[in-house]
Amino acid sequence: MQEKWVVGIDLGGTTVKIAFLTIDGSMIDNWEIPTDNSNEGANITSDIAKSINEKLTEWKHNKEDVLGVGMGAPGPFDYETGVIYNTVNLGWPDNFPLKESLERDLDLPVILDNDANCAALGEMWKGAGEGYKNLVCVTLGTGVGGGIIVDGKIVQGAKGAAGEIGHITSIVENGAPCNCGKSGCLETISSATGIVRIAKEKLAENPNSSMQQILQDNGSLSAKDVFDQANAGDVLANDVVSFVALHLGLVLANIANTLNPEKIVLGGGVSKAGDVLLKPVNEYFKKYSFSAVAQSTVIDVATLGNAAGVIGAALLAKK
Repeated sequence: MQEKWVVGIDLGGTTVKIAFLTIDGSMIDNWEIPTDNSNEGANITSDIAKSINEKLTEWKHNKEDVLGVGMGAPGPFDYETGVIYNTVNLGWPDNFPLKESLERDLDLPVILDNDANCAALGEMWKGAGEGYKNLVCVTLGTGVGGGIIVDGKIVQGAKGAAGEIGHITSIVENGAPCNCGKSGCLETISSATGIVRIAKEKLAENPNSSMQQILQDNGSLSAKDVFDQANAGDVLANDVVSFVALHLGLVLANIANTLNPEKIVLGGGVSKAGDVLLKPVNEYFKKYSFSAVAQSTVIDVATLGNAAGVIGAALLAKK
């Protein structure tokens, strides 16, 4: 009998990441395929099944030696039925039976979870959270996502919407509108798009900044530009970073005051800013968190990068 494997899938609007792992979490192979969202996404699950079957053949491995398949997708879901409610970037009609469709095409058992939850599980299993069972993972990218792990288990909530950290209201009045329909969400501040928006607003009031020259030269400004200029000592860029860090530190403190996690893991492109962001976030976190929480919680940077989702999805399959 061959070694047992698990399959992890991270389903995105542009690409599908897929990986084979051993049951102890060692990566065997990982690859990606395009997400074909044409024709109401009719080919997505069959494309995934075809790709997995081809790879199994390459590795001379049989389906009988695969324990199961875990998938992270941009939920929310009905966790019992595996129905995904709405999928803006995937083409499927609302209430699409994702679990049933993939199991039919692949002929293997499938378990689903939100993609941010899978990333959190991945960091707990093989990343920055390895060895810890009480974690909060926050992904700072184009938006802000989150996953909450208590005693080694993802907190899903009554409707699968737990961990929507990006939609905690951080500015109560006159906040920027958010894609979720509310305003003043953390996502409008601490995401890459939020950071750029804030920088441009400050530049409109005071163009005396190195960021203004970058904006003129390139016709655009990135979150990385803001952090780079803050590192270089630009006053206005540092004001932007301080504002972002204040709201992120405040939200993380309130989450930690509720959950008392051992670790908060920050991932996504914005987290790559390093100490220029982490240092003030830590300062505001300590300022706004309960003293016992401040002393027992470590804020760290995610280590798995884009592999976190498939690793966490594979852990779902293992469990």
